[in-house]
Order: sequence, then structure tokens, then C-alpha cells
Amino acid sequence: MKPKHKSILAPIVNWLISGALILKGMSSTKTWITYLYTWKPDHLSSECLVDVQRIKDSKVESIDMANDLHSIGGLDPLLGYLKNSNAGIRAKATEVVSTIVQNNPKSQQLVMESNGLEPLLTNFKSDPSTNERTKALGAISSLIRHNQPGVSAFRLGNGYAGLKDALGSDDARLHRKALNLIQYLLHNNKADRSVATELGLPKLMIHLASSDDSLVREAALSGLLELAQDKTSANSLPDQDKLKDILKSQIEGISAMDSDNLHAAREERQLVDSLWKECYNEPSSLREKGLVVLPGEEAPQQLPPDVAGKMFETPLRAWAAAKPAQEDDSDSGSGKKDPPLMLKF
Repeated sequence: MKPKHKSILAPIVNWLISGALILKGMSSTKTWITYLYTWKPDHLSSECLVDVQRIKDSKVESIDMANDLHSIGGLDPLLGYLKNSNAGIRAKATEVVSTIVQNNPKSQQLVMESNGLEPLLTNFKSDPSTNERTKALGAISSLIRHNQPGVSAFRLGNGYAGLKDALGSDDARLHRKALNLIQYLLHNNKADRSVATELGLPKLMIHLASSDDSLVREAALSGLLELAQDKTSANSLPDQDKLKDILKSQIEGISAMDSDNLHAAREERQLVDSLWKECYNEPSSLREKGLVVLPGEEAPQQLPPDVAGKMFETPLRAWAAAKPAQEDDSDSGSGKKDPPLMLKF
């Protein structure tokens, strides 16, 4: 921003943002959100734009606001931010998209109809920022989850090649996101197992099963278990000797854990035992040692815990879910209100 514009624009933007945060009426809120989404402040600094996006971000959690975005003209401008030259803007826009499509079939449909998957796939596969690649993958996961047209579009958009590249990266967060989406796709779309096998994903998953990151290990084991449960020869796991060595090493590590670490590694214990049984038709030594189900724990279900689903929840959804319920959401509530958030210039 040019210095001579700064003093004029700052109070205007602060006034707009304060109004957006103070007003509680749905119609008034829609008015403010419409203005913020359609306003084109290209002459403002990138830092200011990130703050404006954050304000939009916070309002998406309002009742029905996600579905109302399209009707008030906010969806297309939001998706346009996914192509912004500023990495911070792209990242914040991606977070908003993740929020509005999370467990929201109507919003998923609207985003798909507005071609929102395309820029997300582009950012996931080629964005220079690893952070944005990871956020884009999270948004894709939320968009196509329980959304078969989205899954089909992901497949046609060469999404699996992007997952392969993600598994070959050196970023643990990107590994976790990719592995959890792979596990979800393999579990819900049996035909995708052959696609994953042809692309060589199982070899990468076996490698990541020995990761230093426990969540990466769990996600890799979960995906491998999905493939191991498919008894067709075309989808058989490769590198069986390497996999067996990795599982043996994990069994040794688990056997040496103290009580606290054993309880923390519950899912990993069960996944290692289940995968061993699927691959070698015998219980693992963890079961013989009584380490699969510890005293006080419930026996695992026939299928291992879904380690993928919990990874798809966006930070905004988690924040909203953690907020205490209020009896009255009207304007006249007497509860304590947070002060308006002001932009810094």
C-alpha cells in the first residue's frame, strides 16, 4: 500500500470489519459478508487482505452461512482467492473452503458446480508453498468425502498422481493428509485399489510405515491394511519381505514401551496386529504378549479405528465444535461479547 493511502483506508476498513463482527442479525450479516466478498481492495497490502479473509473466515461459522454464501454472491469471489498470487491469501481462502464443505453436502455440490475442485487440485499438485499444498489437500479431502461426483472428478483430475508426489515429499503433515485420504478412498471405492497399486503407492506406503512420526505410521498401516484385505492377486502387496521386517521392528518397539506409551499407541498396536494377521494368516506376537488389548481396553472392532476421518476436520470446525452452546443466539442476549477485531496497518 502506498503511504499516502494508508491513513485514509485504515479507518474505513476497520469500520467495515467492526460492523461485520458486531452485527448479529442474519440479514445484516449477509450484507456485510456480501460487501467483503465482492469488494476488490487490490490496492491494499497483502497483510490487510489476509486479515479481511480472516474476518470472512470467522463469519462462515454462522448458521446457514456456508449455504448462503452462494446466494449472496460470495462463493465465486471466494474461489477466486484460491488463485491469488499471495500465498497467505490462497491459504486463508483454502481454509474457508474447507470449512464450508465439511460435512455439508449442499456446499459440496455448490463448490463442485462452481469448478472449485480445479484450483484446489492445481494448488495441491503444484503450489510452491508446502503449507498451501497441505491445506489444499485438506480442502479436497473435505470436498470429496461422502461425495461420489467429487471422488470421480478427483480421479479424472489426476489426483492420484498428486497423492503419489505427496507421499514422496519430506513433509510429515503432507504425508498424513495424503495417507488418510488414500485410506478413505481405498475403503470406499474398491476399484481404486488397482489404481493405487498400478501407481506404486503401496511401496511408498510401506516405506512410510517406518516413519518417525507415529501418525504417519498409523495412516500408512491403515492404508496397507485396506489393500491387504483385498485378496485379488492384482492388488497384492509388494515387498513382502520388507514389510515383514518393518512389522517385526514395530512389534519389538511396541514390546519395549512403558505403560503410558503403550496406551498412547493403541491404534498402532491394533493395526500392526491386524496387518500381520492379514498378510501371514497368523496372530502377531503382540497378541501372544497380551499387548493388542490392554487391561481396561475394549476389544477392537472387526475393522480397525478410522484414523482418516478425524484428520479431515478443519481448524474452524474444531473451534466451533469446542465452543459452549448458547441458549439464545438472538441480538438481545446479555452474555459477554468479544470486542471487535481491528485490522493493523
